[in-house]
Amino acid sequence: MNGIKILGTGSYAPEFTADNDKFSEILDTSDEWIFPRTGIKQRHIATDIPNYYMGTKAAEKALESAGVTPEDVELIIVSTCTPDFFYPAMSCLIQKRIGAKNAACFDVNSACTGFITSLDIAQKFLACGKYKNVLIVSSEKLSQQVDYTDRASSILFGDAAGAVLVTSSDKSFCSYLRAEGDEFEALYCKANYNTNCPWYGDIDKFYENRFDTEQKRNFLVQDGKAVYKFAVNAMADAVRNAAAQGGIELEALDIVIPHQANLRIIEKATELLGIPGEKVYTNIEHMGNVSSACIPVCLDELSKAGRIREGMKICFVGFGAGLTYGSAIIET
Repeated sequence: MNGIKILGTGSYAPEFTADNDKFSEILDTSDEWIFPRTGIKQRHIATDIPNYYMGTKAAEKALESAGVTPEDVELIIVSTCTPDFFYPAMSCLIQKRIGAKNAACFDVNSACTGFITSLDIAQKFLACGKYKNVLIVSSEKLSQQVDYTDRASSILFGDAAGAVLVTSSDKSFCSYLRAEGDEFEALYCKANYNTNCPWYGDIDKFYENRFDTEQKRNFLVQDGKAVYKFAVNAMADAVRNAAAQGGIELEALDIVIPHQANLRIIEKATELLGIPGEKVYTNIEHMGNVSSACIPVCLDELSKAGRIREGMKICFVGFGAGLTYGSAIIET
């Protein structure tokens, strides 16, 4: 079988935390309003560090956990939708910081589905024998895209990074990736460019009907109801299809690690799948939504708690802007 083995995990969260009471100081909201609707009590905010710093710290911890030197890493895949630079790729910045001088590098942006996408890509490279050790880093700094005057969305997001080092295995691996680009306006953040190109016309006219407010032009925009409706069905669909691909009964799954967007989404999707709550791992209460970093941060917490054992079937499932969604099931 063309499976993968997780050799090590790591994560990093900034020291500064914004609990719900802090949001009540800047918005007309409260813990009593936020927590029942989202499951979130606090989130970490990177107030004084760049995104690649968080990714570097998570990567270093994953390598330490695996007992593998940076020189033995042959490929670095970074998933992020909040890069510090358009270029170079954040994977190149992390390569420099950790000293992985023998590694190829590239970034992936499928928003919150990014870790699952990266894991699927890594499995393909490992299966064909191209590389032996692949480092996946999911690092997100959503605080630089959030509009903190928007009560509905700003309370959801935080900053963090998670990383895993993987190699090939004879255990099972199955995955399912899809997208619905027609629904992109349910969740997006427009790129902003400053240019002095002398031949440009009024390019804003192209966008004026779609991005017609300052908030839509400059910050993360989310239609919460549309995302909820999409996410519940998409997550359930992704798990069913990944499991069917591997001939795995849903009852055989030991742990499900979902994207930590909203506790109500997680509960409804796993209810549709018939997966009991004790098999579903969440950390949304103390981390919030950290996009593609959600799943690897959860995995690192489980690993540190000694809850990952050999022979377990672990299911990752997520969704994100695009709209993208997917699932991967690994056997430890």
